[in-house]
Amino acid sequence: MLSSLPISEPSVPEPSHQIRARYRTIWISDVHLGTKGCNAEMLIDFLDRTDSETMYLVGDIIDGWRLKKKFYWPSSHNDIVWRIMKRAKRGTRIVYIPGNHDEMFRQFTGLNFGGVEIRRAAFHDTADGRRLMVLHGDEFDAVMLSHRWLAFVGDWAYHAVMKLNYVVNVTRKLAGKPYWSLSKAAKHKVKNAANFISRYEEIVAKAAGDRGVDGVVCGHIHTAEMRSFDHAGRAVEYWNDGDWVEGCNALVEHNDGRMEILNWPDVIRERERCEELDRAGAPETTREAA
Repeated sequence: MLSSLPISEPSVPEPSHQIRARYRTIWISDVHLGTKGCNAEMLIDFLDRTDSETMYLVGDIIDGWRLKKKFYWPSSHNDIVWRIMKRAKRGTRIVYIPGNHDEMFRQFTGLNFGGVEIRRAAFHDTADGRRLMVLHGDEFDAVMLSHRWLAFVGDWAYHAVMKLNYVVNVTRKLAGKPYWSLSKAAKHKVKNAANFISRYEEIVAKAAGDRGVDGVVCGHIHTAEMRSFDHAGRAVEYWNDGDWVEGCNALVEHNDGRMEILNWPDVIRERERCEELDRAGAPETTREAA
């Protein structure tokens, strides 16, 4: 599958003098390259403005399920892969943990392609001494485990919602309005979806606690979150790095070990607000107070 993708020089060059936010570690997942739902432009903006010692690709980076049905690979998706490979060449450690949508890469577990390490799961030691288990998370999805056919039906329905989400945001962009996730809003409104997410988080955190680690980082359910669970008398941290289809989130570790979930649409809005103030020539005191 990977060899069949037309990876070439990027159509949009990587900025050579871009100021980048530097982190110790970055986690991203659920990019779903090969689908129209992927927010490629927003992810390119993120990749061009951040850097790290280590980057974890926590599954569903390429959507093999959709590519098998219909090949879709615009230049922006090529640009994302190119940027990730370029990071590896610059010395960033890249660890790729395939998920259920890119499970075809699991057969290459233990190998290294162009500086990208492929792992079934990984363990990460934070700067302040915590040990985190890193995995995609479909291993704990009851629907995936018990009713695989239902997962494919759900995938079809999900991509239908993503198409609607795309239309909504094209309309909003033309109207000068910021990005808004239709499916994310729906998740918070539907009780069953909220219950599923909460139960999933508990199961994953328990599995991490059983393995004796301090926390877990995963993806899969497209819901960025940080929670702390009690397990056998001690706290176990649950981190979900979100996705680049709906929420457009990343999980980062600062140099002191502090963890933070970045919501990139919010970062872009704040950046544009500051740029607008600069263009308007607002006094420094006004900008600080805003």
